Amino acid sequence: MSEPAPLHVAVLMGGWANEREVSLMSGRGIAAALRDKGYRVTAIDMGRDVAARLAEAAPDVVFNALHGVPGEDGSVQGMLDLMGLAYTHSGLATSVIAIDKQLTKQTLVPHGIPMPGGRIVKSAELFERDPLPRPYVLKPVNEGSSVGVAIVTADSNVGNPIHRDAPGPWQEFAELLAEPFIKGRELTAAVIDGTDGPRALGVTELVIAEGFYDYEHKYTEGRTEHVCPARVPPGIAALCEHYALKAHRVLGCHGTSRTDFRWDDELGEDGLFVLETNTQPGMTPLSLVPEQAKHAGIDYADLVDLLVKEALRVHRAKGQARERDAHG
Repeated sequence: MSEPAPLHVAVLMGGWANEREVSLMSGRGIAAALRDKGYRVTAIDMGRDVAARLAEAAPDVVFNALHGVPGEDGSVQGMLDLMGLAYTHSGLATSVIAIDKQLTKQTLVPHGIPMPGGRIVKSAELFERDPLPRPYVLKPVNEGSSVGVAIVTADSNVGNPIHRDAPGPWQEFAELLAEPFIKGRELTAAVIDGTDGPRALGVTELVIAEGFYDYEHKYTEGRTEHVCPARVPPGIAALCEHYALKAHRVLGCHGTSRTDFRWDDELGEDGLFVLETNTQPGMTPLSLVPEQAKHAGIDYADLVDLLVKEALRVHRAKGQARERDAHG
């Protein structure tokens, strides 16, 4: 009796978002780990012909290693749903909500998850007046990896009000989310799904020598120290894991997610705020989910294997639900 053919995984990476290079790093690592696990792997650097390339490859499952738009905002998820393909990470509706920071607030805050206040502003308004008392944070509504984030302080070198020619996200985005700046510490907690449901992997503190945890700090070696587990009181660590799990469930995440926090340690538990939940966390050597998984006893290859198996489980469950609906 012949051996069954290995499962075929298409690793979708690259694309044209701001986070292309990070996605390529993630994708290469994932592809190598899956090959080590015995999978047949096709690596696809996503272009506009992605649907045709996936149809030609005809994989058993797609590992979505894309970051940013369109791999994280529901666009690719909708295409994969239409093609009937199993894929890792969260589905269409969850991706649409989680990539949008304002929609995320509207979804999570009613469930008791604390998030900073703030509002959407037209970038042109910033040249007339500050939307909030300084210091405040400006960030794109629909970008990941802290792309385009700016902290506007009383002594910022951008003018008061902000000069029209000053460098910043207002030059690139027509609208921005303005939030009050929360002083304190950067914390993050990852969640993974398993046979017993989702579980938190732990809490990491991100110690930055200078500035804040922006795109460059996330993906440049040596710019940020990852303290895992975070040196915080047990009650704060437990609360981070609680909020991360709750966000994962409320948003309907699958596979893995990572929730980022700011903690004003002078205020104790009242100083902990969720900033966002990332449905497509990075999988590079510097990335936080693989690091937390390793600390929890799950090596990199086992992590990607787990995500593929969870994708297949979710796909089967969707198929069974459609069958039930079809038969009343």
